[in-house]
Amino acid sequence: EVYQIAFDTAMKIFEISKSFPKEETYSLTDQIRRSSRSVCANLAEAWRRRRYKGSFLLRLNDAEAEAAESQVWLKFAVKCQYLDIQTGRQLYSQYNQILGMIVKMTKNVDKLLLKKT
Repeated sequence: EVYQIAFDTAMKIFEISKSFPKEETYSLTDQIRRSSRSVCANLAEAWRRRRYKGSFLLRLNDAEAEAAESQVWLKFAVKCQYLDIQTGRQLYSQYNQILGMIVKMTKNVDKLLLKKT
């Protein structure tokens, strides 16, 4: 579920960021697209590494960091008036939900690990 929410949020950001100014192409636009996509990419990688607790936790931590970074870029987008406040708050809130789910996964990591056969 967290992967799908992260994926959908990244796609929303991609669509919205198409309207960002050209001068932001290699800064804000690129950064927010990269960090938002990286959340679900790290979650997918984490899920495939559930045999190894350390690797699994590392990728979950990376996903958490990328979600927090995406929130920072959303704040910049709102402050620069590339994104309206309501949409910014909605997306920021979705990342709060994603962050909460990732934290819950890290707290319950042993239940999520694959048992070695």
